[in-house]
Amino acid sequence: MTFQLLSSQSCISAYVNTRRIQLQWRLNPVQALPPSTLLHTDESEHFPESKKTSGFSSVLKTNKDSTGILLSQSNTVGILGGSSVNSTVNFLGKLVKWSTKDGESQSGLPFVLCSDPTLSNELQVFDKSSHPVLNYKSEDLGLDSELVVESLKSKRTFLENSGARCIVMPCHISHLWYEDVSKGCPVTFLHMADCVARELKEAKLKPLEAGSPLRIGVLATNAILSAGYYQEKLQNEGFEVVLPDKATMEHTVIPAIEALNRKDIEGARNLLRIALQVLLVRAVNSVILASDDIKDILPLDDPLLRRCIDPMDALARSTINWAQCAE
Repeated sequence: MTFQLLSSQSCISAYVNTRRIQLQWRLNPVQALPPSTLLHTDESEHFPESKKTSGFSSVLKTNKDSTGILLSQSNTVGILGGSSVNSTVNFLGKLVKWSTKDGESQSGLPFVLCSDPTLSNELQVFDKSSHPVLNYKSEDLGLDSELVVESLKSKRTFLENSGARCIVMPCHISHLWYEDVSKGCPVTFLHMADCVARELKEAKLKPLEAGSPLRIGVLATNAILSAGYYQEKLQNEGFEVVLPDKATMEHTVIPAIEALNRKDIEGARNLLRIALQVLLVRAVNSVILASDDIKDILPLDDPLLRRCIDPMDALARSTINWAQCAE
């Protein structure tokens, strides 16, 4: 083993470069390091000659092509984590479970996950605002939309460079910037509301009242409802969208989320049940729970959940369908 003494000037230079990279990493982790640093390794320097083509070394060589892509399978999924780590883990659990055949531990999908706690915290504060969002791209939100888009796009690029051939965002609030983030994307980029609307269309539901249109309710935070993308996607498929009125939002939905934040689980559940019943009495076929906070309030065995739709389920199923076609 060879040791090399560094001059004091070399040490200072190395320290400065390290601090520069750390600062760049905090601002933009994808651009802070060159792709060769992020994606390339040379196993030949770390394994004896006799083991270069066996064991873990051979697995690495199989999974990397000459460009340094981590996963080269045509059905690789890139997961762009959102405002809630729990929702990301929840989605990932469904994706793994539903894509894995019984007794075949290696039958799941290849995926790359990118999650940023700093961005998540910013999005959570925005999502939990109790005020209606009239223009979610304005600077009045207390959130710099340009920085959010830049951050999401840099993570999208990282997933693409890692080998992802399909991008998914298991996050309702991130979809406010879907159009900007997905613009110019060279791979498939699924929209959660599209997945829900498409599944409802394929279900061939019948109206609850003869002669009435098919009605779908949407229960979400003010930010999601004001953005309107669920309404747009559902209406494009021919559904009539039913939203909670102002009184329901002010006296049940928002207080339910506030009660949940106070750890008043029973109070949150009672308020959410009222909000759901108000929508269901208007002859809606199903209610989309387009909020992770709202979705997690009721226990899994609550009868009202039978009339509700979890968009994460539709996104996971659509991702698996895409992967099966891409194989």
